[in-house]
Amino acid sequence: MSRILAIDYGLKRIGLAVTDKLKIIASPLETIPNNQLFEFIEKYTQTETIETIVIGIPLTLKGTNNDIVKNIEKVITKLNTIYPKLPVKRIDERFTSKIASNTIAISGLKKKKRQDKSLIDKISATIILQSYLEQNSKF
Repeated sequence: MSRILAIDYGLKRIGLAVTDKLKIIASPLETIPNNQLFEFIEKYTQTETIETIVIGIPLTLKGTNNDIVKNIEKVITKLNTIYPKLPVKRIDERFTSKIASNTIAISGLKKKKRQDKSLIDKISATIILQSYLEQNSKF
């Protein structure tokens, strides 16, 4: 059975999340440096089957593209070139970092752990993936 991989793209770090094999639950996977994304996906797909990649698109409050969208579009183009049979879905990721920060704040973690930006990136990717799952639920 295959999984869905979510990407919370950032210029420095990328948060990743993945579903279980039944594609019901989204879980944080890892935070990696920006320049390691394609290497990570290559290694990950050697042991796991990916059915779809979901990538967050940070729109403005007015629904227009944010400055980083140009970089994300380049990543999507490269993913489509390297993995032509693997669908790459875009999803609005407005407020995911804020929601992730709030979730971490109420989680009871110590202050130092709450300030870990890599944790925020993983949780943001999980929120993106959970949103995708809810929008595409067959129930």
